[in-house]
Amino acid sequence: MNNRKECDVTSFNRKDLPDVIRTNGARPNPWWANAVVYQIYPRSFQDSNNDGIGDIKGITSRLDYLADLGVDVVWLSPVYVSPQDDNGYDIADYQAIDPMFGTMDDMDELLAQAHARGIKVIMDLVVNHTSDEHAWFQASRSKDDPHADWYWWRPARPGFEPGTPGAEPNQWGSYFGGSAWQYDPKRGEYFLHQYSPKQPDLNWENPAVRQAVYRMMNWWMDRGIDGFRMDVITQISKVTDESGRLPGEPGSHVEDGPVNEEGYTSAFEFCSDGPRLDEFLEEMRREVFEGREGYLNVGEAPGVHAERNGQITDPGRRELDMLFQFDHLGIDQVGPKWVTKPFSVRALREQMRRQQEAVAERGWTSCFTCNHDQPRVASRWGDESARSAKAFGLLTHLHRGTPYIYEGEELGMTNAHFTSLDQYRDLESINAFRQRVEEAQVQSAESMMDGIALMGRDNARTPMQWDDSRYAGFMDADSSAQPWLAVNSNHDRINAAAQVHDDDSVFSFYKKLIELRHDNPVVAAGSWRLVDDDDASVYAFVRELGVDRLLTVVNLTDQPARVPSSTLQLISDQFEDAAAIKQAVVLSTTTPAGSASGLADGMLEPWEGVLLHL
Repeated sequence: MNNRKECDVTSFNRKDLPDVIRTNGARPNPWWANAVVYQIYPRSFQDSNNDGIGDIKGITSRLDYLADLGVDVVWLSPVYVSPQDDNGYDIADYQAIDPMFGTMDDMDELLAQAHARGIKVIMDLVVNHTSDEHAWFQASRSKDDPHADWYWWRPARPGFEPGTPGAEPNQWGSYFGGSAWQYDPKRGEYFLHQYSPKQPDLNWENPAVRQAVYRMMNWWMDRGIDGFRMDVITQISKVTDESGRLPGEPGSHVEDGPVNEEGYTSAFEFCSDGPRLDEFLEEMRREVFEGREGYLNVGEAPGVHAERNGQITDPGRRELDMLFQFDHLGIDQVGPKWVTKPFSVRALREQMRRQQEAVAERGWTSCFTCNHDQPRVASRWGDESARSAKAFGLLTHLHRGTPYIYEGEELGMTNAHFTSLDQYRDLESINAFRQRVEEAQVQSAESMMDGIALMGRDNARTPMQWDDSRYAGFMDADSSAQPWLAVNSNHDRINAAAQVHDDDSVFSFYKKLIELRHDNPVVAAGSWRLVDDDDASVYAFVRELGVDRLLTVVNLTDQPARVPSSTLQLISDQFEDAAAIKQAVVLSTTTPAGSASGLADGMLEPWEGVLLHL
């Protein structure tokens, strides 16, 4: 294990939560219990040199904006050396900055300037897989090299010519289309890749792999970063039989799953929340984080449901601080993500209820609706109005857990509204169209384009909208280059310059949400109780800490809605009239007077959300 130093403990404009208040069950309370995290997708945030790609210097130039917003932590999507097959989530060198983003000196300056503003910085850690251009993988292509067992290599199926259809070790399909196995002529074997063929899965069963990962993590922590967001970390442990064979391999005692409409079986259930996950996460905690202070680690958790989240984030188990769960983001999907169904308030509420109740006593959760892999919530579930953006912001930030804001969410940025496949850059969308429409022929081109327009990852990746200039302030308007992905055409209406000084803007609303998290212990740590658990339009819940209670009521539709009976009873028991209600309004997506009048009459306007102090 490397020698270590304590992480810089930055100062925050937050009130510390006293230890008499219970958060995740740890004592003392973790520093992040009332913090807010902001995710930056570097290639789309700010371009400082007009080459069309955002960079580290660009991020540093916008730190005052983030400080004004009030966030406590910045999470950077990958800036490491990468072939950029999956926009940096295919890492070729974990300990070097890709020149497209800048230099290590630029990274050090970003850390220094962020810390000077009381903002911590966590980096994206992608260690379920590497790039196929990483030195580890290149060495692994030789069976005689010490790295030979660092990835999941397998021979062709008996009776098949290696590299021909049907010779793959099992029938697993990649999440990005095609087989999950790629033949390597140099080694004469196949390697497993759950994602792109340029993202081979590391073999975490090998202790040497794990120790190399921990050394790299310690190197970054010693440089002064404040923790990691861990990409698909719950997929590092795979199900095998007693002889180490994967499901469906010749001779395996573990049966594979059924073949899907695209002609493949799914690796997901065998590669998510595997049998050694807890062991690996506990080891990582010991090897990297023990003895450090002021850090945050959060894991992306495909395949992990609410109850398991409560276990993995229980501080007594010493695994991860919090996880990103995705059950609530699957409520509008029918099988594959490209086949959707209408948003349901009931479905969202049920998934959120499970997440909240699973960490009621111990553990923690992440509260989010947007990130670099998800479409914009204002388009996905809202109607792209500022009020719908505020409604989902209020809902997210008033739950118990740590809120995450994805760049531009605080402005109400929307989906891209691309209309042709050549406008997209994301390999998931492009590959899915080819496989589902052209190869498997299980979805029409029109339906698939509709699915990509609603759910595609590039919706979240259009350049940040700073102002109404030609390239939205992402780069100079007179630049000879163009942004790597087209700027959303609505940047003339939705942009930071138009909002930062507007008290009624989405930006100002998010500032108030962050201030509430910092200043009000009920928001940060109060218990959570659902009210009216079956209403089709209104989502209501109570947060409580001691004698203090807050009621959140949100109409998540574009139509007027009646306040449900139990919620209305809570309000009428507490307040005599609209004037009394107005005095209790903490925050509203409309106006305090308008919300008070509506609540007194038992009605909510479209996308109206209200926070009341009971």
